[in-house]
Amino acid sequence: MLRILAVFLFLAFGLAQEITVLTHGSFSLDKALIARFERETGLKLRFLKGGDAGETLNRAILTKGAPIADVIYGFDNTFLSRALEADILLPYRSPEIRNLKATLLLDPTFRALPVDYGWVSLNYDRAYFKDRPLPQAPRDLARPEYARLLVVQNPATSSPGLAFLMATVARFGEDGYLDFWAALRDGGVRVAKGWSEAYYTHFTLYKGDRPLVVSYTTSPAAEVYYSEGKYQEPPTGNLFPELSFFQVEFVGILKGTKNLEGAKKVVDWFLSRPVQENLPTEMWMYPARRDAKLPEVFRFAPEPVGSARLDPVVMAKNRERWIEEWTKVVLQGQSPEAVRRARR
Repeated sequence: MLRILAVFLFLAFGLAQEITVLTHGSFSLDKALIARFERETGLKLRFLKGGDAGETLNRAILTKGAPIADVIYGFDNTFLSRALEADILLPYRSPEIRNLKATLLLDPTFRALPVDYGWVSLNYDRAYFKDRPLPQAPRDLARPEYARLLVVQNPATSSPGLAFLMATVARFGEDGYLDFWAALRDGGVRVAKGWSEAYYTHFTLYKGDRPLVVSYTTSPAAEVYYSEGKYQEPPTGNLFPELSFFQVEFVGILKGTKNLEGAKKVVDWFLSRPVQENLPTEMWMYPARRDAKLPEVFRFAPEPVGSARLDPVVMAKNRERWIEEWTKVVLQGQSPEAVRRARR
């Protein structure tokens, strides 16, 4: 009774404590869930969008001495080691950990807790390829007849672009990935700054001229969901599980928070079943909880078998070099051999 009264007084007199959550630009949750959390806790949530996952983490690192938020959500396994090495997070063993899939607990220090997971994947426009042959193997993408149909994202400015780059490293190896990208470049691949530009401007499904696009394994399901009955089956499909890159998104409490107990409640909320079951049709990721039910439309988003993965430490050690080498080969036109010689 006293707790309910305290919450009422906070809300009635505008004294609710504000908790700032730094998120990537794609963050979305049902407003009713947010309002319910605020009613039940007496906390006021403020969401600060920081760009893509890498940009968001950079903002947290650059403001380490005077944090701009209490909680950070959305940095993924490609940036996990960087977040931990920067020492910006507080350990927190949420009571919800017991409900999470053990394979997603990548940080044994419990500073970064998994919220959701998914795969960056190659999507294709089914209508375009109805009477045309699809590429049969990943290397076929580098053939001119397919490279000129493909749009990718710049890994220096885009999270899915970086994930796809890492998938090619995992698939073709340290040396072979540069040759693959040089062939794509020579064949006419288009490079977009980010996912929205690639998908909504250049993809043929939205009147562009590229029927192959780097997106997500859940994109076909999302097309059905948002079509309001127009599509009974997805207009797009996924290609090559071996080029699908596994991602895990994390939440953590930022050092320097002025409301540690409130920040813990926010982390618990992210891992709670109501939020976890809302994520699939808001964020189009798979929930980290074992007991979270997937929406029916996710029958169009089966988890790929044999997807590309890299060790987080390996990613952290080589990420910037891979981006730099990609830039030299794809955007500056240097030869793979020249870039490899410079590496040595």
